[in-house]
Amino acid sequence: MDPTLEVETAMHAGGARYVIGIDEVGRGAIAGPVAVGLCLVDAEVGVHPEGLRDSKMLSEKRRVALAPLTTGWARYTAVGLASAEEVDSIGIVAALGLAAKRGLVAMHEAGARVGDSVILLDGSHDWLNPALATPLRVQTRVKADRDCASVAGASVVAKVHRDNLMIAADTRLPGYGWSGNKGYGSAEHFAAIDQLGATELHRRTWLKVTA
Repeated sequence: MDPTLEVETAMHAGGARYVIGIDEVGRGAIAGPVAVGLCLVDAEVGVHPEGLRDSKMLSEKRRVALAPLTTGWARYTAVGLASAEEVDSIGIVAALGLAAKRGLVAMHEAGARVGDSVILLDGSHDWLNPALATPLRVQTRVKADRDCASVAGASVVAKVHRDNLMIAADTRLPGYGWSGNKGYGSAEHFAAIDQLGATELHRRTWLKVTA
């Protein structure tokens, strides 16, 4: 099933001038940052890029091709990050909120009217507002990354951004297979940790849980 703008259009019709689709990437990884993508659309945004889907349903090659098309289509896009150290320090849910907050700040600084927007958040739990000093209007939706083009766009932008960071780590911290595993817990990745030890990219509290 391809995503549409039906949900966003209904939100616009209900009075929302802007809708910001939000999705996270890297939540289940054992290394690397957690990334939160944001994709702002309005009623005049037009047809989304052909083939846009939740990033998990796309090949790496297709995601890489779609990311700039999504950025060109949406009114604004941004990606916020929270580091592995922050995930260890405050927990994954709070880290998601921190990453989203950073993405919203970046979007605001780029000119987006964040305060006038309604947030369309993938999932059933509002993990965003607890991280904000001033609450935003949040509408959660299960499988929004599958059904809603703004959230699918957010997932693609975040996934490509995070993947590029992990690929770049191959040069700085070789031997862990970052380009292939992107920080997720493959057998080869765990074997590399056993041989070489953990790095600053690893979520050390998660390694204890998975050991």
